[in-house]
Amino acid sequence: MSDAKHEKPPQSNAQGNHHYRFHLPHVHLTSVFGDDWFALKAEAFARFFGTPTFLIAQTLIVAVWIVVNILGWTKFDVYPFILLNLAFSLQAAYAAPLILLAQTRQADRDKVHADADARHREDIATASEQRQALAARQTEQLVALLEQNTQLTALTKQMSERIEALTLELHNKLAQVGPSA
Repeated sequence: MSDAKHEKPPQSNAQGNHHYRFHLPHVHLTSVFGDDWFALKAEAFARFFGTPTFLIAQTLIVAVWIVVNILGWTKFDVYPFILLNLAFSLQAAYAAPLILLAQTRQADRDKVHADADARHREDIATASEQRQALAARQTEQLVALLEQNTQLTALTKQMSERIEALTLELHNKLAQVGPSA
């Protein structure tokens, strides 16, 4: 068994852009049946039951069993193949609990992942709402700044016009007073 399955993912960096960052809150979770040797092997064995390799191998074994006993090469299990039925019963007695164990472990993993997905969706929705609120505040501030800028521009224009009028008035007075002084 590889140690890579049991390594904890590295901590995320300050920017939070590490690819394991969403898994970190769930690192402590383990299956109800644990990750011991038996549970892992039982799950692997139960998964093997559903493969074409298993079905083909079982079919070949049964065919060879029946052919060997019918043709009389050896007669360890004559027709009606009671020993073969016993072997199938024994296989079913062990296979059913192993399959249930694997299904339970998978259901536990699915539930944890579904809960994590739900929390992640809620976090995304909350972050989106916060970003929208921030964008609305920034838009309001920008509109207020634009209004202030417009007012200041109008005041600057008024002051420029007033300065120009005062300058003309001063020039006119100086022009009148200038030659006599």
